[in-house]
Amino acid sequence: MITTVSPKKDGQWLAQVLEGLRCAGVAVINDVLAPSFVEITRETMYRVQRQILEDVGAERLKRAGELGILRCMFKYDPHFFEFLRLPEVLAVVDHTVSETAVLHLQNGFILPSFSPGSAPSLFQTRFHMDFPRVLNGSLVSVNLFFAIDEFKVSNGATLVVPGSHQKSVPPEPEYLRGHAVALECPAGSIVVFDSTLWHASGANTSGGDRLAINHQFTRSYFKQQLDYVRALGDRVVTTQPSRTQQLLGWYTRVPTSLDEYYRPETERLYRKGQG
Repeated sequence: MITTVSPKKDGQWLAQVLEGLRCAGVAVINDVLAPSFVEITRETMYRVQRQILEDVGAERLKRAGELGILRCMFKYDPHFFEFLRLPEVLAVVDHTVSETAVLHLQNGFILPSFSPGSAPSLFQTRFHMDFPRVLNGSLVSVNLFFAIDEFKVSNGATLVVPGSHQKSVPPEPEYLRGHAVALECPAGSIVVFDSTLWHASGANTSGGDRLAINHQFTRSYFKQQLDYVRALGDRVVTTQPSRTQQLLGWYTRVPTSLDEYYRPETERLYRKGQG
């Protein structure tokens, strides 16, 4: 059974999520995003999708073998910084990875609908781990996956295999298919999972898109999928709250010259105590 909690109804929600992560590798937090926030997010994601298409081009996106993935969304709209300020997000990150974790990625998903059996076979639709390293049982990476649309079997709700996390030997494909569970939850919920959990995108046959946003947080010494500080620029990053700066990697930058390396401690790019 997958743990499902609501911070609005249960004062012990965080402890239950942590226990769900330990035992099953996954838990669901309902009632996180307000309906108005969800609607703004949906509208903004479609606008960002158009902007990414214009910037990158359809051919390059197709060549990447991805299906409806939106990368570095806050470069196009500051709305997506809001996800890094949510108390529920920070509480989970602090009590799993660490208080000095960094954002490994924030990827939006606009999963299109296909007729039954016609969805393409891509990385995201095959069972995989988002952090394909098992480090003696240490939880060094966690995913917080926001349901912007309601997750249903018919629209491709994420498939997870409870208990498949932290396994040094990959489960057999037959086991994954036979034990997969579709995570159905309302819009505005967060699916939290150990990044070593085996999971896959479900098949969307609903006739409409299914929207979601994945966040992966890691220990600060693992490289991010994108160098968000460089991608966004110093001016944008320094206007964010200190904690958001830290999550974006502002305190774990690598010096590019001896001048940067030998700066006074208060000016160093890589601050001490970052995990």
